[in-house]
Amino acid sequence: MTAQLVVGAGLIGRPLAERLAARGDRVTIGTRSGSAAAGATAIVLNAGDREAFTRAAAGAATIFLCTNPPYTDWATQWPPMIDAAIHAASATGAALVVMGNLYPYGSPTGPMTEHSPETTTEAKGLVRKEGWRKVREAHGRGELRGVEVRASDYFGPGATGTAHLGETFFTSILASKTARAVGAPGLPHSWSYLPDIVSTLIAAADHDGEWGRLWHVPSAAASRIEIADQVNRRFGTHGKVAAYPQWLLRSLGMVNPMMHEIWASSYQFTVPYLIDSTETQRELGVSATVWADALATSAESYRR
Repeated sequence: MTAQLVVGAGLIGRPLAERLAARGDRVTIGTRSGSAAAGATAIVLNAGDREAFTRAAAGAATIFLCTNPPYTDWATQWPPMIDAAIHAASATGAALVVMGNLYPYGSPTGPMTEHSPETTTEAKGLVRKEGWRKVREAHGRGELRGVEVRASDYFGPGATGTAHLGETFFTSILASKTARAVGAPGLPHSWSYLPDIVSTLIAAADHDGEWGRLWHVPSAAASRIEIADQVNRRFGTHGKVAAYPQWLLRSLGMVNPMMHEIWASSYQFTVPYLIDSTETQRELGVSATVWADALATSAESYRR
């Protein structure tokens, strides 16, 4: 029975732990609060504590780093967690699979591939870019086997909070009201379905080929106006989408730290923001869930 350590019990960490346990792996899930996942052993873990992280990883085949601090805490919390994860993987021999995002690429001029230049100048993007650099270089030195799996904005049952295609969006459309959107809602944007993110993380960990590289989650692309129209047609509703003015986001960001971080990364919704996962699909054998099915499942979850 293969032992696995999942760090983080959010919308990705918990279903990942449950999927691994369901296939017969012995799974430990570590969080600050000791959150549970079906079939997994829950432990309290400060992921920024190198020695505690190393003890938790003892005997694990893979460390899945799936935690995600609040936007406002990225600069202070991500560096020690990355350092601790690298230390734990190096000390125990566990492989390291990091859950990442597209922020390091900055503002793209075309679809982002696994080999696109990392041109970000935004603070959160620089934090994640530096974290991947550390993992990649540790891999290059032979200290560990590491990869990062990058997804676009996620959606799926349970997506709440700051998710751009989450509870607030769907409940507004399903109530035939106006969903407010960051950026230009008519632009195409890639969306990563939560179960597909989990599938890609597992495929990356099981891969017996090249490591020390990036993988992209297979994702669908549609504008938020198109998505609202698709939901309306399916459920007989009349919801609409309207953009927040950029000046309003910027003004709110001057007094609200979270809104400042949302405004700072809003460039992702002012240009076409598309992920290309052709190479990942070919090498890992993963694919995106049929868009109509993923969208219907997500919308139905909010109707309940």
